[in-house]
Amino acid sequence: MNHIVKDILEQTGNFLMHYGMPRRSGRYPWGSGENPYQHSGDFLSRVKELQKQGKSEKEIAEEMGLSTKQLREYKHIANNERRALLVQTAKGLQAKGYNPSEIARQMGYNNESSIRNLLNEETAIRKNQAQATADFLRDQVDKKGMIDVGKGVELGIPLEQQLGVSKEKLDAALTILSGEGYEVYSGGVPQVTNPGQQTIIRVLCPPGTPHKDIYNYENVHEIDAFESHDGGDTFDPKWVYPKSMDSSRLAIRYAEDGGTDKDGVIELRRGVEDLDLGDSRYAQVRILVDDTHYLKGMALYSDDMPEGVDVLFNTNKTKDKSKLEVLKPISTKDPDNPFGSLIKEGIVDPKDPSKKLGGQSYYYDKDGNKQLSLINKRSEEGDWREWSDTLSSQFLAKQSDELIQKQLRLTYADKAAEFDEICSLTNPTVKRKLLDTFASECDSAADHLKAAALPRQKYQVILPLTNIKDNEVYAPNYRDGETVALVRFPHGGTFEIPILKVNNKLEEGKRVLGTNPIDAIGINGKVAQKLSGADFDGDTVLVLPCNSSQSKVRINARDSLAGLADFDPKMRYPEREGMRYMKNPKTGKDSTQIEMGKVSNLIADMTLKGATDEELARAVRHSMVVIDAAKHKLDYKQSEIDNGIASLKKKYQGRYDENGKYHEGASTLITRAKSEVDVPKRRGAPIIDEEGNVSYKTAKDKDLYYIDKNGKQKMRTQKATQMSLHNDAYELSSGSYVESYYAEYANAMKDYARRARVEMQKPELRLKYNPSAKETYAKEVSSLNAKLNIALKNAPLERRAQMLANSVVKAKSQADEELTKSEKKKLAQRELVSARTKTGAKRHPIDITDREWEAIQAGAISDSKLMSILNHTDTDKLRARATPRTTTQLSDAKVRRISAMASSGYTNAEIAQALGVSASTVTKYLNPKS
Repeated sequence: MNHIVKDILEQTGNFLMHYGMPRRSGRYPWGSGENPYQHSGDFLSRVKELQKQGKSEKEIAEEMGLSTKQLREYKHIANNERRALLVQTAKGLQAKGYNPSEIARQMGYNNESSIRNLLNEETAIRKNQAQATADFLRDQVDKKGMIDVGKGVELGIPLEQQLGVSKEKLDAALTILSGEGYEVYSGGVPQVTNPGQQTIIRVLCPPGTPHKDIYNYENVHEIDAFESHDGGDTFDPKWVYPKSMDSSRLAIRYAEDGGTDKDGVIELRRGVEDLDLGDSRYAQVRILVDDTHYLKGMALYSDDMPEGVDVLFNTNKTKDKSKLEVLKPISTKDPDNPFGSLIKEGIVDPKDPSKKLGGQSYYYDKDGNKQLSLINKRSEEGDWREWSDTLSSQFLAKQSDELIQKQLRLTYADKAAEFDEICSLTNPTVKRKLLDTFASECDSAADHLKAAALPRQKYQVILPLTNIKDNEVYAPNYRDGETVALVRFPHGGTFEIPILKVNNKLEEGKRVLGTNPIDAIGINGKVAQKLSGADFDGDTVLVLPCNSSQSKVRINARDSLAGLADFDPKMRYPEREGMRYMKNPKTGKDSTQIEMGKVSNLIADMTLKGATDEELARAVRHSMVVIDAAKHKLDYKQSEIDNGIASLKKKYQGRYDENGKYHEGASTLITRAKSEVDVPKRRGAPIIDEEGNVSYKTAKDKDLYYIDKNGKQKMRTQKATQMSLHNDAYELSSGSYVESYYAEYANAMKDYARRARVEMQKPELRLKYNPSAKETYAKEVSSLNAKLNIALKNAPLERRAQMLANSVVKAKSQADEELTKSEKKKLAQRELVSARTKTGAKRHPIDITDREWEAIQAGAISDSKLMSILNHTDTDKLRARATPRTTTQLSDAKVRRISAMASSGYTNAEIAQALGVSASTVTKYLNPKS
């Protein structure tokens, strides 16, 4: 044991759990008396004495035989232990009946406020954080043997960041363990991809472990999936089984009492410790109740709660349902998670690395005991703003021809400007990399037919307000008085789009959402019903500023269909004996997604082909039944008959192919583009011809065919989109004007993909390696190799995580054959998150410095090595580095993009920001004569 650590621990007794101390003088422990520690000769006193002699920190460290870093760590430990000793002394005297004034006098303090501070400290309940961290790490070593306590052999993420403690506390903890005889060794791990280069590791080992043992890498283990929520006082599993709330604390607001107006909202009494939302004003949560059921919805604080309850749940169900019948029964399909859905994974708070932000949290009760909160967050304020900002064809194709063409032209202009910019790059390998990415993105754009976003459009989560008018919305992220359209997906038609006026003066809105919610708006229940029956349990809408004198954007909206008035699918098609449930007859699995896809495509095709309101109402009514059929056991087959869905399919989706065979299903370009079909199994990399077209070789017979369990020979297949199988998008069109706009756009995207692939095949797009540059930039080359090694090391970790997650999912699926496709997907996501945590798998992007970029440009890195580096680099940063800045003249493609954005309603400032130029430059190109 290090003599200084030994000295510190002996003086303080190491574990400060009792009043009596091993080292004492007279009646009271060391550290008491008129001037604490004046004669103790302890570590801190010796440091202070040397400081008085005028010695510097470096000189003090040298005199004590320490490095400066060690000196700081020992001071940190000693200060914590000294403070803890004072706390224990004060508490010991308090336990003997002394009041604060008497304790102050006995301990040599001039005032009792200092004593009150000591008595109020939680150190007696929670050991100092360095010691607590040391206890946690000791337990890990005792269970596993050697553990990685550095930046990680595989990943490069600091352990303190993984655990949620400061670097100083981690270093102090390791010093404590070193003093106890545990070994902390450093060593170099050879880099697989860079012979002669090493990655430095730090390993904590059991006492007596030889240094050479750390090079048996298979015996160096990762820390378990634990994290600290209090900076290092205690450590908790990243996910624990939720704590349950007694149903006596819960009240239900039924439909008869107005629950429908806030359906899905969980109102919380403000100031209740175990129901605190942290820094959020709203969150999508799950709350376990009576260990058998759970609440699911959007949680908000309320200042108008019924007496005697802490939680009020709003529902559209009627009073014939009991309290627990309104709630959801816990899932028995995964014993580790009663909710059957993902809870938010903990991440490091960027503002305070010692804190973790996650779905579960802890608090300390009035007795100082640590408790798990009842709140389990799925999402919280700020999470909904991450949605993609594009316009889907599902919405845009139902708008005016003018708006469709504007947004598709803008999307094309964006791609044209991007292609033009990539072709101007000077580094051949970077150009080849970005061309490859660009080609793939163009293929995807042709498949999905998404258009550019409209100005200031954002996804927002909807929350209920009871005093707001039917034509208003509380939306502090938008201008007071402007009008906005709300669009919810899946989107049936313009009859589901409310156009509302922003009213940010509403007092109820300020009280419920605050004046600056990050990603929420407030509407009433009637508006939610127009949004295809949205509720308030986390549903989101796309908010589009439009239809005002300040906006060029015009959104088409119309009154709700008469045929949907007062239609309640649960009342109209309840469960009946002998009905067919929403299950695949062959597999017995939930087929909601399949059936919903069919009816959504039907509605889209009917709209493009001019269906009547009566026909559309029939299809939409059926979709409302289908979406809830599995959840509420609705008779969707009777709905199919009553609404004449078969005749609608025949009229709007029936067609004959070139061989005269009749088909029903997606029948327009919009619905057929990304629909998947089976194609023979492919092998090898794609083949690119001289014109940039892509083709594939079919697998060899031995790999292409197999014998099924019935002894029949079958062909192996894989999925491909309809659009990818047609060089001309018009081949998928039924002939409408709207389809022709999208066909032109898709063909343009396909053409750009081909041009990019032709360009990237050019032999000059290979970086010339320069051996002398490698010598000149030896330091930078070594740094890039080290960064690449860390990035590549994640691949085996990711494979391990995938294998671990797959094994768990397989076992749980076999144990429960009733798991639906959707439930399996959620289970797989959850288990993969858990497996990545256990294995340490996480992408680690390479950040290229200015000097390293110089080395790359000089040819110090080979073409193949550079391509590997680029595969782990942020594309936007890469493009910024590689783009030449020798001229202020904009390309023709960028000029066309400026014009397209202005036409779509973007301001000069917004266009300038998007293009990275000044507003005056935009003005110059929009008004060349001026």
